[in-house]
Amino acid sequence: MQLPRAMARFNKRVTNRVQLRWAHVLPGYGILEHTGRKSGRAFRTPVNVFATPGGFVIPIAYGTQSDWVRNVLAAGGGHLVHRRVRYALRDPQVLTGGAGRPLLPRPLRALTKLVRAEDVLRVAAERV
Repeated sequence: MQLPRAMARFNKRVTNRVQLRWAHVLPGYGILEHTGRKSGRAFRTPVNVFATPGGFVIPIAYGTQSDWVRNVLAAGGGHLVHRRVRYALRDPQVLTGGAGRPLLPRPLRALTKLVRAEDVLRVAAERV
């Protein structure tokens, strides 16, 4: 189970626009830059993001059908602005069924287990 799609649509139209103003500077947040797989348009999506050795993990709260997940997987990567530093992302991999939970910070592990949002996107990253 993941969070409701109605909440995802609301966040996409309302909350994300506000979060884009500060997500690139706060710990635990970043701005994912990805290209639309059909339109070819550039998108910027605020996400929760956490550093791992050699890359990052991004919790997938609304399921793998989310546009940003599908775009990053289709393109084989994208870019991330995290704490004012830009990274090139490659080798995206969806970890399902709680396999990515140990890569998340301890408080977030409990929350993802509680709401049963078990998928994470793991990406390799290089500073640009």
